[in-house]
Amino acid sequence: MRLKDQVAVITGAAQGIGRATAELFLSEGARVALVDVDAALVQKTAEEAAKQTPGNAVGISADVTKYDTCEAAVKSVIEKFSKIDILVNNAGITKDNLLLRMSEAEWDAVLDVNLKGAFHFTKAAARPMMRAHRGRVINIASVVGQEGNVGQANYSASKGGLIAFTKSCAKELASRNILVNAIAPGFVRTRLTDILSDEAKRLLVGRILLGRMGEPVDIARAALFLASEDSSYITGQVIGVNGGMYL
Repeated sequence: MRLKDQVAVITGAAQGIGRATAELFLSEGARVALVDVDAALVQKTAEEAAKQTPGNAVGISADVTKYDTCEAAVKSVIEKFSKIDILVNNAGITKDNLLLRMSEAEWDAVLDVNLKGAFHFTKAAARPMMRAHRGRVINIASVVGQEGNVGQANYSASKGGLIAFTKSCAKELASRNILVNAIAPGFVRTRLTDILSDEAKRLLVGRILLGRMGEPVDIARAALFLASEDSSYITGQVIGVNGGMYL
C-alpha cells in the first residue's frame, strides 16, 4: 500500500474529485479526514468511504473561507490521528459571468473559496508538518488557470493564483521537507460540468485530444502519485491532467 499509515486531509471532499481522492487514498492504506462545508453530506460520504476500512475516515465540517474553522479542523485531525502527512486543497466553486456583468460578490466568492481557502488550510496544516519535518501539499488548480476562459475571469484568476501560491510555498517549505505541487485538471465530469448543456459539452470534448472528459478518479490518481514516495524529488510543479486539451 502506497500510503500505509499516512494521514491525509482533503477539502471539498463530499463529492467529485475530493471524494474520489479520499476513496483512493483509503484503499492505499491512508487515514483520511474528509472536509467540506456541507456537514451532513461530508459525514455521509466519510461513512460510505470507510466501509472497507472502518475507523480510517472522519468527516469534518469547515468553511475554508474562515481561518478559525480551518485551524479547528486541523486540530481535530491531530487529536484523532496524531499527525497530518498530506493536505489536498480541493475545495472550489464557480460563479461564471462575463467580465462586464460579473459582480464584485461573484468575484470575491470564488477567490475566497478557491484561493484564500487553500491559503488558510496550508497555513494551518504547515505547522504540524514543519514540526514533523515532512509533508505533502497538493493543490487542485485548473487548466483555465493556465490559459484562461471566457466567462470565468474570477475562476481563472483564482486557479492561476493557486499555481503561483504553489510555487511560492514550495520555495518556503522545502527546507522542512514539505513538498508542494499542483494538479491542473482539464474538464472533469463533476457537478460543476454536469450543469453544462449537451452542446457545450460537445464543444469542450472537441478540444480534448483523447476525445472524452476526465473522470474524478483520473485526478485522484495524480494526487496519489504526488502524495506517495514515487514523487519524493518533485516540488513546485504543475501536473496537467487534461487529456491533451492544453499542451
